[in-house]
Amino acid sequence: MTHIIRVVYCTQCAWMLRAAWVAQELLTTFQDELMGGGATLQPGTGGIFEVYADDELVWSRATDGGFPDIVALKRRVRDRIAPGRALGHADRAAARPAAPDR
Repeated sequence: MTHIIRVVYCTQCAWMLRAAWVAQELLTTFQDELMGGGATLQPGTGGIFEVYADDELVWSRATDGGFPDIVALKRRVRDRIAPGRALGHADRAAARPAAPDR
């Protein structure tokens, strides 16, 4: 199955480079899953920064509270387009217990 990533970014906020970097990271990680589909950048306004996988919203700056940590975003995208696929270091980081407070 072919999958598509869409990154919607605010042109007023000059977030195109951030959007391009996110798209690049997702294309690199999910190159097999995105073959024939790809990733697109969609200009927007009003502070928008959203990431969609197959038209399903996986990250929204407004509702998720800021910009995505790339590892967390990759997990969300993976859960949508390639469930069960190992992400290597990203999965190990999620399994590592938090350091105790001092």
